[in-house]
Amino acid sequence: MIKGFVFDYGGTLDTGGCHWGRMIWHAFERAGVAVSEADFREAYVYGERALGANAAIRSDHTFHQTLDWKLRIEMQHLVENGVWQVSTETAEEKYAAIFDDLYNKVKFTTRENRAILEKIRCEYPLVLVSNFYGNLSTVLAEFHLDGIFREVIESASVGMRKPDPRIYQLGVDALGLRPDEVVVVGDSFRNDILPAKKLGCHAFWLKGEGWTDESYDESIPDKIILHLSEVMD
Repeated sequence: MIKGFVFDYGGTLDTGGCHWGRMIWHAFERAGVAVSEADFREAYVYGERALGANAAIRSDHTFHQTLDWKLRIEMQHLVENGVWQVSTETAEEKYAAIFDDLYNKVKFTTRENRAILEKIRCEYPLVLVSNFYGNLSTVLAEFHLDGIFREVIESASVGMRKPDPRIYQLGVDALGLRPDEVVVVGDSFRNDILPAKKLGCHAFWLKGEGWTDESYDESIPDKIILHLSEVMD
């Protein structure tokens, strides 16, 4: 019998199943940034590593500030490596268009998902487990998702990251339940579904647009959903 839920955040609650690399790439496409997807991918990976290595994100940074850091690092990398040859004025125009595009999409998605989470919370306790930069509580408050989860377990705070099943064990412990009484909901097959099943939890895969085109054994998750509202179906 299911008695509680553990949710992922990034890619699950803020994008509706779309990997953040894909989210940004599609915004680049819509803005007409003249770079190849391969070059963008290299810049995206560079940016993620730079943010992690430099500890640029503080605990009080909003997502608005975090997204600003991410985009500027990626776009600067493309310019400095000669991949994107563009004037400073045009680069700023493209940056503004991409930023507004992405931030507005996240505001819409989190607002929609808040209503869904509130309904689930009426019947089950919820915990959040996420690989994040150390400012997740600030981000949750920014999008009015604070107060929904019994506990927020963030990789930067606990010193372990998905796909390590131990971080999900922390989520199960926070619920005060056994793994077989808990459903993990996440968008990443590798980071959410596989460790959840290894731990003995049930797993609902929010299947969206992943970072790679890798295929997975779809018999492993207990349920495949395309929208968060399907969790309670």
